[in-house]
Amino acid sequence: MKRDFISVTDFTGDELRENLNLAVEVKAKTKAGEQLDVLKGGVGALIFHKPSLRTRCSFEVGFRQLGGSAVYITDKEIDLGKRESIHDVAKVMSRYFAAICIRTFSHQNVVELARHADVPVVNMLTDLLHPCQLMADMQTILEHKGTIDNLTITYLGDGNNMTNSWMKMAQRIPMDLRIGTAPDTLPDKAIVEETQRAGLSSVRICHDPAEAVEDADVIYTDVWASMGEKHLAEKRADMLRAFQINAGLVARAKKDAIVMHCLPAERGKEITDEVIDGPQSVVFDEAENRLHAQKAVLIKLLQ
Repeated sequence: MKRDFISVTDFTGDELRENLNLAVEVKAKTKAGEQLDVLKGGVGALIFHKPSLRTRCSFEVGFRQLGGSAVYITDKEIDLGKRESIHDVAKVMSRYFAAICIRTFSHQNVVELARHADVPVVNMLTDLLHPCQLMADMQTILEHKGTIDNLTITYLGDGNNMTNSWMKMAQRIPMDLRIGTAPDTLPDKAIVEETQRAGLSSVRICHDPAEAVEDADVIYTDVWASMGEKHLAEKRADMLRAFQINAGLVARAKKDAIVMHCLPAERGKEITDEVIDGPQSVVFDEAENRLHAQKAVLIKLLQ
């Protein structure tokens, strides 16, 4: 039966743990120069309606390291639901590609694409969720903490697709998730309630950044105005200034806390240079792990 990866909740908690262990194994094999011929010449479709550095590079390199290749496709070729119906796009592409990966705006378009496709569909990012980033984040936490269970995770900043993705992860992996944000930048209310109903993790909204980071194992942030919202950057900065990750806030967390950012970063805004380049930062480990975590997801879907 065909499976997709639209949200981290498409996998069970046990499947997530297995996939993260696989990602660590795949990373070690890649560094040892071992070729993983999973695709056997198969080709992946990479649909991009938003520009990207990490997502495009990690997926293109990942498909090659799995013994296949990838085709980069923009909205000039595929304007979902406008030039051609999503149903027809899904059916045609299923005849050409081993998997369809998409980075776009509308989450519902990705859900519909997956419903009609006969091959796995991977959500490379939507305005609602960014599950591939979360897999790389969890792999990084596993490598640095030795576990992903029952940690205190503090997210500081805008209630965006990364915040929503952390809450989805909290529905599968137990954690104390604290979301430090302003009253006017809250994450998706339905996902907050869904996560609380799941009852696996503690999920708390904090308007005091000091309270949010107290004794945290992980401190996480993202840009305050996501792609497509840059016209709101100044307004968001005014609302979220107190939630900047700086040395003072990091000092309130556990001594061995790690600092994470999904990148790109607006240095001096949501995070200071001192912290992102400091000894507790694992930001560039995260970026590297996009490659290996995504390969592990593809292996699971394709095998």
